[in-house]
Amino acid sequence: MCPRSAIGTEASSGSWLADPLHRAWLNTEAWRQLDFFRASLRPDGGFDVLNHDGTPRRGGPQELHTTTRLVHSYALGQAFGDTGASAIIDAGMGFLWRAHRDAEHGGYSWSVQDGAAADGSKLAYGHVFVLLAAASAAQVGHPDADRLVADVSRVIDSHFWDEARGLLRDELRRDWQPFSTYRGMNANMHGAEAMLAAYEATGNPVFLARAGRILDFFLRRIAPAHGWRLPEHYTESWQVDPDYSGNPMFRPAGTTPGHSFELGRLILQHWDLSGRPQGDAVEIARQLISRALADAWLPDGGFAYTLDTKGGVAIADRYWWPVTEAIGAMATLLKIDPRAADEAWYRRLWTFADACLIDHARGGWFPEIDAAGAPVERQFFGKPDIYHSLQATLLPLLRGASRALEELSGKAAAATARKPAPNAH
Repeated sequence: MCPRSAIGTEASSGSWLADPLHRAWLNTEAWRQLDFFRASLRPDGGFDVLNHDGTPRRGGPQELHTTTRLVHSYALGQAFGDTGASAIIDAGMGFLWRAHRDAEHGGYSWSVQDGAAADGSKLAYGHVFVLLAAASAAQVGHPDADRLVADVSRVIDSHFWDEARGLLRDELRRDWQPFSTYRGMNANMHGAEAMLAAYEATGNPVFLARAGRILDFFLRRIAPAHGWRLPEHYTESWQVDPDYSGNPMFRPAGTTPGHSFELGRLILQHWDLSGRPQGDAVEIARQLISRALADAWLPDGGFAYTLDTKGGVAIADRYWWPVTEAIGAMATLLKIDPRAADEAWYRRLWTFADACLIDHARGGWFPEIDAAGAPVERQFFGKPDIYHSLQATLLPLLRGASRALEELSGKAAAATARKPAPNAH
């Protein structure tokens, strides 16, 4: 079993989102993460994945989602008040342009090593993270951000965006020839995330409209038809493919409840950016999030990684990222449509994360734990990224459901965004 959490023992009986002690704790945890992951930066401007103790894992290729997520996360950090974040943003933006970017065919290679493409595949999943990184860098004033937004937007328009469907195609070879007919929710979900960020950065309504079309398909068409459990995998004609099973981490069979938390928060972000029109967005978010909480929460805490189509546990492995996404979803609901059950879940999630996932000795979060609550390395090796867990600490500090970087920038000089003393806990 995990050690007992001390989080919240001194907090008030009201909302944790408004409690000064909880907010100070979130602030400290955000800084601990930003400090831990600085060691990702190599002298050559590339990034390493870190071991549990924070030392670099040398020798492997650098994947596109590693580069882009670090840029996005440290853009959040810079907006939060981290004056040292620019070194990682600069390095990541440079590496995207000179290393990941394919000068011959255009687009961005999935992984690179020793100055060349290790895997030159062109994946929608990777390209939308380039857009997210570029949009976030733009919001903190990086001089190369507009160039990157324009370039990756052209690539997405030309090769991935299916205007007739209002969805993204998934994967092509380096020379843009298709090598599968697979269609998936994951790339589209992160596409919606990136397009919302791009709308916040540029004001271009095309990004908001496209994000809305993606969300409409999955949350207004697919989710209600499947009991608010979202199938992950589809055929070329966007029919659910119930028998598909691919990469056990990125494309497992069945449904992935962690994605329901992400999509629930994203539809609320879209609704907020759209001016909070009357409609069903809040109820859709609540249905989706509630279904995943009920199906996937395990007796000893944490979420089962995957479920079958009827909500039964398929893979019971416990990873950090579904917990972080549930925290973001519950914090957003508490800002928009607060209920006592939301507060209870928010507290339960943070109590579990504090006891079982946060590495209090060294920083960062353990990405997976075994049935006894001990860290293990089965699907993930080391601590693969800051992206999920940093957002879990920062989003609850904000008043709104959108424009996180803008609001963080306004708070950078405030007490909640000051770095605590080294002995603060």
